[in-house]
Amino acid sequence: MERVIPKHIALILDGNGRWAKQRGKIRIEGHTVGYKNIEPVALYAQELGVKYLSIYCFSTENWNRPKTEVDFLMRVPIELAKNVERYIKNNIKIHVSGRRDRMPKNTLQAFDTIVERTKECTGMILNVCFDYGALNDIASAINKIKEENIDVDDKTIFNYLSTKDFPPVDLLIRPGGEKRLSNYLLLECAYAELYFVDTYWPDFHSEDLDKAIDDYNKRNRRYGGIKE
Repeated sequence: MERVIPKHIALILDGNGRWAKQRGKIRIEGHTVGYKNIEPVALYAQELGVKYLSIYCFSTENWNRPKTEVDFLMRVPIELAKNVERYIKNNIKIHVSGRRDRMPKNTLQAFDTIVERTKECTGMILNVCFDYGALNDIASAINKIKEENIDVDDKTIFNYLSTKDFPPVDLLIRPGGEKRLSNYLLLECAYAELYFVDTYWPDFHSEDLDKAIDDYNKRNRRYGGIKE
């Protein structure tokens, strides 16, 4: 049977801090290695034929972490902007999902630069979820619908989400050993296949993505129906 590549994969980049602690390092060093791991995994996903890759980088709840860690994470988009040429070279378009009202000005400017610089790319879309929370995104969608005074159904809500231009998630992968969604793409993952692995994100590489996709190919996706 031909191997099926999920059209939309969602990743929760979990385990950076524990990876660092395991090696006697500070948490920020784990985030540094974790950030550097995004590009090779994204490039491999595109090579496989994935069309949309969503990555959970900073949640609406992560503001509760120590200030030094939050300040470091706010600088990650600035580093991403410095390396944006590599994404352009590989024809990867970058989209950003999440709130825009709490990020520092230079972080927001970095994201705007990344989105603008890659807007003509026609390859895989890398959706960076930053200061993102599914419940906040849903609430925002409902408020926009109320402002326009239109009837609400499930399709309408999807059309007002920050991921409105993306297909539903086919496969959600969470490295790091935890087995929960953590307020991530809740509606988009309504029929996603869930894959949890103990490997921490900094150690999650191309072979781990292959294993997740191989497991996905063993699933019987029925969408509430029955396949004989």
